[in-house]
Amino acid sequence: MAPSLIKTKLQVQVKPTDAEKTDEKSDEVHYKGTWDAVSKIASAEGIAGLYAGMGGSLLGVASTNFAYFYWYSIVRTVYLKYAKAAGQPSTVVELSLGAAAGALAQLFTIPVAVITTRQQTQSKGERKGFIDTAREVVEGEDGVSGLWRGLKASLVLVINPSITYGAYERLKDVLFPGKKNLSPMEAFALGAMSKALATIVTQPLIVAKVGLQSKPPPARQGKPFKSFIEVMQFIIANEGPRSLFKGIGPQILKGLLVQGIRMMTKERVELLFVLFVRYLQVMRSRRLGKAGDLAAAAKLVAPVTVK
Repeated sequence: MAPSLIKTKLQVQVKPTDAEKTDEKSDEVHYKGTWDAVSKIASAEGIAGLYAGMGGSLLGVASTNFAYFYWYSIVRTVYLKYAKAAGQPSTVVELSLGAAAGALAQLFTIPVAVITTRQQTQSKGERKGFIDTAREVVEGEDGVSGLWRGLKASLVLVINPSITYGAYERLKDVLFPGKKNLSPMEAFALGAMSKALATIVTQPLIVAKVGLQSKPPPARQGKPFKSFIEVMQFIIANEGPRSLFKGIGPQILKGLLVQGIRMMTKERVELLFVLFVRYLQVMRSRRLGKAGDLAAAAKLVAPVTVK
């Protein structure tokens, strides 16, 4: 939870102007980096401040995962019903189905992300509960549609898992050629590296999405952004192209932990499944062998009928 909050704080902040730097009354807090953000938030709000918006984040994770797997099962069922291809879908098709399911899931779950982002980017004094924050968004300039701010960027970002799994399989072939079952640490390392690559590629869009979903910076004088392209143009004009990658440290850390553990678990589950199937095959062969022995023994001891 803490890495999620820190990367959001870093992604939404805008480099202060000279006037803001000299304005002693300015309440805007600026962070020099990850650890500076951690120390300042903990100092101002306590450890609990690092977990701001946790309720919304947990709700977001639960709803997103449920929606994703729900739509994935539907999309995959429809594909298998109408596709003429024989056998199981290829990796490319599976990734495409996953991207379609992710896009459909975003349509229903992005309001939770918008509300959580707004909570995490507000100061302790401004921060409200989940329902009150949702009401604040709805009462804003965009009305109810404000709950879907950043939808276009989110739809584009569904390619992130595809990049992650594609990179994972490619790195697996390069680093461990011919090896089917990886050790837990090997799977963790590959999962972490693949997620890091996907994060670097998509980080500008992630930053733009956060900018859309949070309150506009002071330099905008309350005027919200209209598109993720506008957010990127504003960041480049005010801070330079490098700022499109701000917050990438905690973003990668979050991805390393989540994806590394996920791929490590995936490899172990696949291995356990293979071992379980082999166990069932061995047990079946033994039962068939015993049945054959009993049948042969029954023939040998069959009573002879005397005419």
